[in-house]
Amino acid sequence: MPTEDPSFPQVDPLAEVPSREQLVHALYEAAELEHTLMCTYLYAAFSLRDGEAEGLSSEEAAVVAGWRKTILRVAVDEMGHLTAIWNITSALGGAPRFGRDNFPISAGALPAGVVVRLEPFSEAVLQHFIFLERPHGSLQHDGQGFERDFKYLRGIDRPRLTPIAMDYDTVGSFYATLSRWLGLFVAHHGEAAAFCGHAGLQLSEAEVQLTGAKTVVCLKTALAAFKAIIEQGEGAPEDAAGSHYQRFLCIQREHAERKAQNPAFAPAFPAAVNPVLRRPTVAAGRVWIENEDAANTVDIANTAYMLMLRLLAYSYSVPRPLAEKSLVVDLSLGLMRAVTFLGERAARLPAGGTDVTCNAGMSFTALRDAASLPPGAGARRFFSERLHELAAAAAKLDHADPRAASAARHLDALVKRADKGFVQAGKASAAAALQQVPAGLATPAPALPTGPAAAPAPASVAAAAAGAAASAQPTAQVGLEHPAQTTVNGIETVEGRDITIIYEGKKCIHSRFCVTKTPRSFLANVVGPWIHPDATEVDALVAMAHECVSGAIRYVRKDGKHDELPPPVNLVSIREGGPYAFNAELVLDGDAIPLRATLCRCGASKNKPYCDGSHHEVGFAASGEPPTVAPTDMLPVRNGPLRIDPQLDGPYQVRGNLELLSGTGRMVSRVTSARLCRCGGSSTKPFCDNTHLKNGFRSE
Repeated sequence: MPTEDPSFPQVDPLAEVPSREQLVHALYEAAELEHTLMCTYLYAAFSLRDGEAEGLSSEEAAVVAGWRKTILRVAVDEMGHLTAIWNITSALGGAPRFGRDNFPISAGALPAGVVVRLEPFSEAVLQHFIFLERPHGSLQHDGQGFERDFKYLRGIDRPRLTPIAMDYDTVGSFYATLSRWLGLFVAHHGEAAAFCGHAGLQLSEAEVQLTGAKTVVCLKTALAAFKAIIEQGEGAPEDAAGSHYQRFLCIQREHAERKAQNPAFAPAFPAAVNPVLRRPTVAAGRVWIENEDAANTVDIANTAYMLMLRLLAYSYSVPRPLAEKSLVVDLSLGLMRAVTFLGERAARLPAGGTDVTCNAGMSFTALRDAASLPPGAGARRFFSERLHELAAAAAKLDHADPRAASAARHLDALVKRADKGFVQAGKASAAAALQQVPAGLATPAPALPTGPAAAPAPASVAAAAAGAAASAQPTAQVGLEHPAQTTVNGIETVEGRDITIIYEGKKCIHSRFCVTKTPRSFLANVVGPWIHPDATEVDALVAMAHECVSGAIRYVRKDGKHDELPPPVNLVSIREGGPYAFNAELVLDGDAIPLRATLCRCGASKNKPYCDGSHHEVGFAASGEPPTVAPTDMLPVRNGPLRIDPQLDGPYQVRGNLELLSGTGRMVSRVTSARLCRCGGSSTKPFCDNTHLKNGFRSE
């Protein structure tokens, strides 16, 4: 149908400056719209067949895999749009909305021309996506079966104090109106009064790498967010390369070509239209999932999805830079990975009941209220309990199905991450309370537990050695005075007169600085004691230890001088054909570790996340001289804690001030957040490009 339908007047109900309530109300609808579109795209992607084993030819399998990748990327874009909307809402002092109606969306929740329901991939669904993403002035029609049975008007032609929904023909025109309203509001109140929300509550690139994760602090940044949404997705010009509209048009052309070659081409499973988990009060247009295996799968998927929303909502109540903010975002994104496995599994299982031709499908059931829980211990307990319940339920699925097994594995990993992270968040909150700082506004570094790899404080070294002496194994003399030595948990502690040397063999990558720079203190290829601190001047031993890139060698001075301090600039060196060499105040997987570490980037280490030299065995070829990547401007702060969180079967999520260096010391990039490849397969090394999702990378 034509874009400008004369029976569908575009009514702007505001003839004056909008109130803050009216703006937030409109932003809530924008969030619901982006949210529902994201779910419909995911549902279609979950239904697509995967490979020749699921009935496709090799050529068809490659094409359909490309479609799945494209649709999932569009869904991720919608997540970025959601983040932008949430940030604008938060900047205005509002609480972002995470709820929505259940599918199919009831008439009146959105304009009559916007029909939203869950359906598997098909020609009609593809045309529906094109229609929803069409630019202003397009003559694209809706997909067959998606036309609204009747037209209705939601807007009115006069202003009201009560927020009234407006009508709009395209999503782009909706955002254009929102932009105009916001401009009027700011012009009336001034920027400082308009954007009164706590900027630290918003999501930024420090927590999540999405296009919309940019802090909104003024009209310019808010309008830039709207502009990005319009140009990337709904409302882009007709010929805008890379827009959602053009991406769906490309899939439509390829689909037509495949159908012409093979009229029986069926790229998707017959997943249900609007599946539900209980007998629907209105049966028309819904499928009740009666198969118990399918119902259990959908139940777990829905629960993970709902918890994902709660965690995201909670993230908007925790201020940056508290580590708890990043933790709940990571848990939320991790749940989305589990949802993907479960959603795909549901589309491949029979729905049950009388219709034997219909499969099940994830219903994306929404909570009655997905608002943020009050920050604090109660919320942490709530999240932890729910994650444990999810993991226990997933453990009961049939793990002969690799998708069920993968979902269970990811949920188990999230349980462990949450249990550790929430304990640390509680300690940080308690520490803030002791300082008489409001817990919600405190910004001290979290008081993290010290793992066994951390260097002991000077006063504790002798006591630790004495306490472990009884269990230490005797060693042979090699012609030098026998130093006092203990070995606990694989960590050797050797006492000298003026310095204690600590050696952790499992981290050693055999760079040989110890035996070449200080050969009298580190004896190569000997039986018995091989570390002799008193055979070399203390300053020389200290200098050598600072060159030990793996952090396997550390020290505690006894001569009154200070031990190793955090570096003034956090650095990671990208070794040619080898690991990442970090030098910073490191927090690895939630635990404080020494200031230096070499982490695997070939994917083959048997001691993940640490390098164990396996890159030599597997012939890992990766340049230590990647191209310079923006942004390259000097960071305002260049040191401080650097958090590295290895993602299950995925990259290192790095947060903190960091400069990436080539192997020769050239600056590659300066970042405050990055996803670094550790599967060895990324085409954009050192950064992750999601190759780990298809090359079978596994991590512990």
